Amino acid sequence: MLAFLVRRLLQSLAVIFGVTVITFVLTRMLPGGVARAILGPRASPAEIAAFNHENGFDLPGWQQYLFYVQQLLHGNLGFSYRLNESVGGLLGDHLPKTVLLLGVATLIALGVAIPLGVLQAVRRNRVEDYFFTSVSFALYSMPAFWIALILIQIFASPPLNLLAPIGPQGPISTYLEPDQLTALILPVASLALVTIALFSRYMRSSMLDNLVMDYVRTARAKGVSNAGVLYRHVLRNALIPIVTLLGLSLPGIFGGALITEAIFNYPGMGFLFWDSARTRDYPVLLGVTFVVAVATVVGNLLADLFYAVVDPRVRIAE
Repeated sequence: MLAFLVRRLLQSLAVIFGVTVITFVLTRMLPGGVARAILGPRASPAEIAAFNHENGFDLPGWQQYLFYVQQLLHGNLGFSYRLNESVGGLLGDHLPKTVLLLGVATLIALGVAIPLGVLQAVRRNRVEDYFFTSVSFALYSMPAFWIALILIQIFASPPLNLLAPIGPQGPISTYLEPDQLTALILPVASLALVTIALFSRYMRSSMLDNLVMDYVRTARAKGVSNAGVLYRHVLRNALIPIVTLLGLSLPGIFGGALITEAIFNYPGMGFLFWDSARTRDYPVLLGVTFVVAVATVVGNLLADLFYAVVDPRVRIAE
């Protein structure tokens, strides 16, 4: 197991290094540059040259990248010239709000999708299966922003006007207040509906694959009840693809959060990324991308480790 952890950790570091190289190069290839975005379109060439020299943007690209990596190793994610604040400080304010949004949406999605997938597998090719399959396909075919707009139109517009069309504002410490919790419903629902559609389809397929395995027939031959076979044996093995999917879905879930936060004006990291892309705040773009890359790599690493809990055969193999 130790060799496995070391190998996966080295692979994770290589992935993070690749992400930093690609994002750094791409941001430097965008038109306009940091100086033009900060100083405005009327800035003179002399002012732009002075800004670039002062902040090291006139150095060769490889020297800029080495300096950027050196700062990362010291925990410095950069400085937002537009907002006049460190990127670490901005992420410290916005990241917990995105974690809250994604965490609640994902937990709700898993809590609904897993029982739903089990139900569809048990009631395969019956009315319940056809109904939930149709709903899942419909939801999965819709982008997150479209679902968000539909929810706003239904629940935040006349005649219902039940919920607020924008997400909670202010510090995260106030999000437990009734008004703030109510404002959180639509952003969470927008992300959860898409995730439910995805996870329930995988759960159904995984359950069907395991229901025809030899160990299921052996358990039934030994007199184990259908409920015992389903929940003690089949469900545990069927969860393995869901663990994989959960780790691999982090970038996609964050991508959905980016659009959702922009639509609901939710002050999370996705909204910060969208606003920084719109204003060409490159240090913030690099910082957000780096944090998401690390979260994705850590999520996949934790998913690999969780295999040993869900499936003891992984420990034997290692």
